[in-house]
Amino acid sequence: MQTNMLTDKSILSNFQQVLDSLSEKERNVIERRIGITGSRETLQSIGNSFKPAITRERVRQIEDAGIKKVGRIIKATELAAIQELARNTLATHKGTLTKDKLLNAIIKEMALSKNINAHILEVIIQSDFDILKSKPKLGTVTYFYLPNISKKCIEEVHSEAVKMLRKKKDVMEREELYTMINSLLEPKYGKLDHVFIDSVLDIFDDVVKGEETLVGLTRWKILNPKTLKDKAIYVMKKEKVPMHFVDIANKISDYLGESVKVNTIHNELIRNEEFILIGRGIYALKEWGFKPGTVLDVIVEVLKKSGEPMNTDDIIKKVLKVRDVKKTTIYMNLQNKKVIERVWRNFYQLKG
Repeated sequence: MQTNMLTDKSILSNFQQVLDSLSEKERNVIERRIGITGSRETLQSIGNSFKPAITRERVRQIEDAGIKKVGRIIKATELAAIQELARNTLATHKGTLTKDKLLNAIIKEMALSKNINAHILEVIIQSDFDILKSKPKLGTVTYFYLPNISKKCIEEVHSEAVKMLRKKKDVMEREELYTMINSLLEPKYGKLDHVFIDSVLDIFDDVVKGEETLVGLTRWKILNPKTLKDKAIYVMKKEKVPMHFVDIANKISDYLGESVKVNTIHNELIRNEEFILIGRGIYALKEWGFKPGTVLDVIVEVLKKSGEPMNTDDIIKKVLKVRDVKKTTIYMNLQNKKVIERVWRNFYQLKG
């Protein structure tokens, strides 16, 4: 089956059928670990719920045994297409990707909802005997890799990158750094593609990539933006969503280790046209396609583009795409009789 024929609903349905083939204990643990019917639970909380209680390690063993069974069962189901896509995606990235990047790539490729339980996809991928998953390790994020990839190679790519950056005591261009790493390790591991090296460095917390082509060490401040405006842009690009000015101030502190007064950052957002106010204290970046203006301005723009009367629900949907406001606020602005007129029940157009 092609992956484009699978939907959020069919994936959940097929996965539930797979879980029904497991023992009651295995199914129970996996369902609770991925939060299939609620919030995800820790190994400890699941272990404590058993009578008598069992250890975290025992819960992990039950989970691992269940996932292995899932891998055998999935091969005969439609979900095998997801595993094939995961293998192909990893191959495209020369054998390794962080968990989040792999899951996001699959969700995008399959045009799945962003609200899908990604932990289901994670288990499906993890259960594939031709894909390996890293174990938790301090200073790294979880990643998947193909069997032909050496974990020692991954560690050495990271180690050499850190050594070179420390020696230079400055950021480096990615191409320059990756070429040097390949030259050093090629005699031992063969040619290392820059795509592979780039994916490897995503795994480690102590290496950071700049907005464009630079690589440095996380503890350095060289890659950090200098002006308050640029710091706000940096944070919002990192978060990739509109943010309240208080959250922007907090994130600047989190990311850059610098305390910023809330009022100061708010004033910066107000006076710079790069930021668009889209709700009560909530800002988006202009480069994301947002335009300045009031809710009424947005409604007028929506109706202009439509060129014909629109019903209330459609207007609200259009406005909520670019403004984070209450529906009642939109409805109240629709009652502005100087600009907008109702042509029949729940339908509006621009006046005159």
